[in-house]
Amino acid sequence: MTGSGFSVSGYGPERSNMSRLLARDSIVRRLDWPMLLAAIALSGIGAALVYSATRNRTELVGDDPYSFMLKHVLNTGIGFALMIGTVWLGHRTLRTAVPILYGISVFLVLLVLTPLGATINGAHAWIVLGGGFSLQPSEFVKITIILGMAMLLAARVDAGDREHPDHRTVVQALGLAAVPIAIVMLMPDLGSVMVMVMIVLGVLLASGASNRWVFGLLGTGALGGVAIWQLGVLDDYQIARFAAFANPALDPAGVGYNTNQARIAIGSGGLTGTGLTKGSQTTGQFVPEQQTDFVFTVAGEELGFIGAGAILLLLGVVLWRACRIARETTELYGTIVAAGIIAWFAFQSFENVGMTLGIMPVAGLPLPFVSYGGSSMFAVWVAVGLLQSIKVQRPMSA
Repeated sequence: MTGSGFSVSGYGPERSNMSRLLARDSIVRRLDWPMLLAAIALSGIGAALVYSATRNRTELVGDDPYSFMLKHVLNTGIGFALMIGTVWLGHRTLRTAVPILYGISVFLVLLVLTPLGATINGAHAWIVLGGGFSLQPSEFVKITIILGMAMLLAARVDAGDREHPDHRTVVQALGLAAVPIAIVMLMPDLGSVMVMVMIVLGVLLASGASNRWVFGLLGTGALGGVAIWQLGVLDDYQIARFAAFANPALDPAGVGYNTNQARIAIGSGGLTGTGLTKGSQTTGQFVPEQQTDFVFTVAGEELGFIGAGAILLLLGVVLWRACRIARETTELYGTIVAAGIIAWFAFQSFENVGMTLGIMPVAGLPLPFVSYGGSSMFAVWVAVGLLQSIKVQRPMSA
């Protein structure tokens, strides 16, 4: 039976036209698959490295050597689901929810400063949820800073009222970012603050704001760093880390221990590595926090230069595709969001790898997608979801 162009068999003209439309505009077809596959590969490599780093740490895993690896896989799965949800909602829908998301993120970082906050690995940056789970709110602040600044800086430009953000808008955007950054500084979580500052710089550069703001922010940051050092805002262990970075021979058995052992681990891997689970530094637990901040040392020792290089290559693919998305989107809001994520991923990756090689100070930052940690994993996958949404919602050429 047919009527009004409808066919029971499902092969009428409307069905045929709809199929062509869906085939062309399918979200799955329009996803950036090189980025997605590279991120999945990084998380998969991370699971193997986390297993090698924790399998004989009985004080952490008890009788289950696969405990941390399975949690890493679970975190990746949850992160992937968050990415799908982010693509489904869309970055434009999230734009309307920025005030709510911003308020929640600021509230959570404020909770860290209350008795609910906990110190883990020297950083008072966590909220313990119980049952072995904890939350690091500063990871999600990175996302809300990007979305909030992008919303303000792009509002009048995307509406066609201006070609570039005016000075008043830039001040508002910087004020929005300054509130959570100041709170995180009070924890103090210096590593996260460094990433957030780089995000702000990346956002300003992408927004088309006057370069005077960028140079002014760099100068203010330098003066602020000196003031923080002189006023004693930093904890003793953070000052010691910078001192050890400036002088690697300083206290090799104390504050310089992590960096020295990390160099030994990476240097012993050679070209092809010792093989997964066969690294003496990793098996002997000479490098602290190898499943989190120093996971790259496991790759350097057990997978060698080739394996460690493959991780850097995959991170490069993620950044390359993100740059392409930022360049090809037709709205300033999408460009700014993508640029903020690029600055975040690029600096955090450089800092994490650099501190294991001794070319950057130890700052306690995870390697995106690879290091163990739920909050970090969830945040980076949401960021991938934002990038995918920008690409999916970009108008297709005829």
